[in-house]
Amino acid sequence: MQKKFKIRKEDTVEIIAGKDKGKRGAVVRVIRDKDRVIVSGCNLVKKAMKKRSQQDRGGIVEVEAAIHISNVAIVCKKCGPTRIGYKLDGDKKIRVCRKCGDTL
Repeated sequence: MQKKFKIRKEDTVEIIAGKDKGKRGAVVRVIRDKDRVIVSGCNLVKKAMKKRSQQDRGGIVEVEAAIHISNVAIVCKKCGPTRIGYKLDGDKKIRVCRKCGDTL
């Protein structure tokens, strides 16, 4: 069974712990089996890449590394980084901000 995370792809999140604390970005990918997310423009690490084709240079490139899901918080438009709650709207389950109750 796969784990259920409250953070999804393309959510705007803020990093709340680690070397990139305070940075914001969109979630590129959620890695469920390792409890991690990849955030665009954050947690950049240098990686040696092999030359793949004639045009591709290879060498050392900067890529986004995965961050543990507990080190990111979703950003509400009104009140900034917050936790996620749920509300039932008829038969639909909607994610809401825990601080102001606004939909996320």
